Amino acid sequence: MLTSQVAQKFQEIFASNGALLVRSPGRVNLIGEHTDYNNGFVLPAAVDKAIYLAIARRPDDEIQLFAMDLGQSYRGPIRPPLTPSALHWPNYILGIVEQLQGMGFTIGGFNCVFAGDIPLGAGMSSSAALENAVIFALNLIFGLGLDPMTMVRLSQKAENEFVGLQCGIMDMFASMFGRKDQVIRLDCRSLEYTYFPFKAPGLRILLLDTQVEHSLASSEYNVRRQQCEAGVKLVQRHHPEVKSLRDVTLEMLSAHVAPVDELIWRRCSFVVEENARVLSGTEDLLRGDLAAFGEKMYASHDGLSQKYEVSCAESDWLVGQVRGVEGVIGARQMGGGFGGCTINLVEEELIDGLVTRLAPLYREVMKRDLKWYIGRIEDGTSAV
Repeated sequence: MLTSQVAQKFQEIFASNGALLVRSPGRVNLIGEHTDYNNGFVLPAAVDKAIYLAIARRPDDEIQLFAMDLGQSYRGPIRPPLTPSALHWPNYILGIVEQLQGMGFTIGGFNCVFAGDIPLGAGMSSSAALENAVIFALNLIFGLGLDPMTMVRLSQKAENEFVGLQCGIMDMFASMFGRKDQVIRLDCRSLEYTYFPFKAPGLRILLLDTQVEHSLASSEYNVRRQQCEAGVKLVQRHHPEVKSLRDVTLEMLSAHVAPVDELIWRRCSFVVEENARVLSGTEDLLRGDLAAFGEKMYASHDGLSQKYEVSCAESDWLVGQVRGVEGVIGARQMGGGFGGCTINLVEEELIDGLVTRLAPLYREVMKRDLKWYIGRIEDGTSAV
């Protein structure tokens, strides 16, 4: 158990048993891709892969960190201004400290050991889990009185401003607010959220890792944002009340975008349709109609591949191989695209047979090894 291993390592390094233990999970997003920066809806959930952290106050103004998975240490002063570390991983922790100092909190020195079982590069947001673990722990040991939403916002700002990655809020939100056997419909404009049941005995989340690096993801991500904004501007000429694609209908796109720029129409229509899939998909969950929900996952993938064009040959192949297979409810590309994982809802007893069939085929066709991860929906960040 990672909790006990982290606690034991903390005791070994710092000769102390008085550490607070925190678990902070990774996340998946069942449906709702590229909708977040268009003020739309997403449907994430926390999973049973997490960062485990042991932390305690120090009597001085030093920070001492140990990353068990890397076998690396960091030591430095907590006094501002904090400077980024060349090791990179301490910056997720230092960024949180900087945000708290910026709010006027006096944070003393602390010791920290952490490890995790969130697969790196699988799109499950290990960085958001670490940031949430740190701010949750510091809030407790220094008695800061922060509410969960404030902690989520600060985690996002830490990654945006100190780490330098312009991520949205979904990853931190899902990690902090997750609930066992429930998914969260998050309104990315208002940050209002609603839980929906995802109780499906015997059904598991299977991530199939393409082993393709997201080499195009960052540059093409910015291009997609610009294309969405271009579509909004075309609609605004006729509907000045429109602020984002969240406010746009397919009829508006057909009337004001399609005649002008077919590519922009395809990009924007995917986002509008994807928002609709999230909203109707949650109705499927309320009815317990997982088959209908799964069809929306397949439709999401088709849109990501053909309209938004952020899939890749490997993801398309994997989704094509499971489509129509008995016991596979739904599948699609997950995350920004151009690699990473497909997310699949599969009956647990069929997973071994499925991956046993797919792995050698994937190696033969795509000349890559297939990795896979099995998960279930769990609670969000908490003390252990």
